[in-house]
Amino acid sequence: MLIYDLICSRGHHFEGWFKSLEDLSSQLSRNFLTCPICSDGQISRRPSTFGLVKTNRPEPPFPAPISSGIPGELPPLLEMFKKLADFSSRLEREFDDVGSDFTAEALKMHYGVSERRNIRGLSTEPQEALLREEGVDFFKVPVLTNKKFSSTN
Repeated sequence: MLIYDLICSRGHHFEGWFKSLEDLSSQLSRNFLTCPICSDGQISRRPSTFGLVKTNRPEPPFPAPISSGIPGELPPLLEMFKKLADFSSRLEREFDDVGSDFTAEALKMHYGVSERRNIRGLSTEPQEALLREEGVDFFKVPVLTNKKFSSTN
């Protein structure tokens, strides 16, 4: 499944899950989509906030990093990606993945309904606004994953 960022004509932002870009385009052209907030039927795709492009080119997508000349030290760009990958691995190990139930779980912990613990998951912009209004501390981070996705997932 592919996740696309969508927006209605009234400015509400939300996500949609589709088998492919063609599936999204088909549903948009047939007016099959509506805003989950206001039921507006004028939906369009908006640029995603984070993305990577995989190419089949043999050369790397970034310029060759400049070596510091110090034996055993990673070039700066590779060091940055290594730190991000380490951080992502730590998040996966130390935080419970609650998926799309992130907002509900965060609110339960905030109000003492459930035990406080480290959680990670997905939220929409309206859900994030609700969490801010309720005084729930959270932050968003992009993470790297080792999972491989195909068009059949």
